Amino acid sequence: MRPFVPRRLEPLVFGLLLSGLMSFIVSGLSTAIARGVDASFLLYWLSAWLPSWALAFPAVLVVAPIVRRVVGRIVI
Repeated sequence: MRPFVPRRLEPLVFGLLLSGLMSFIVSGLSTAIARGVDASFLLYWLSAWLPSWALAFPAVLVVAPIVRRVVGRIVI
């Protein structure tokens, strides 16, 4: 399969996918704990996930370089 995103955008694509998957998992768990799993679960989950992703994506872009530096200092 041929890549279709330029290499220079790799940090953005990484942040987009990471934040999307992590916010999807965490919002699903939080929704299940708070509301239980019933017929309306999926609707509530998705309505919680989209705003979570909107916050998580820029947060990952800001925090990831900081975390990389910290990890670089503590890993031998």
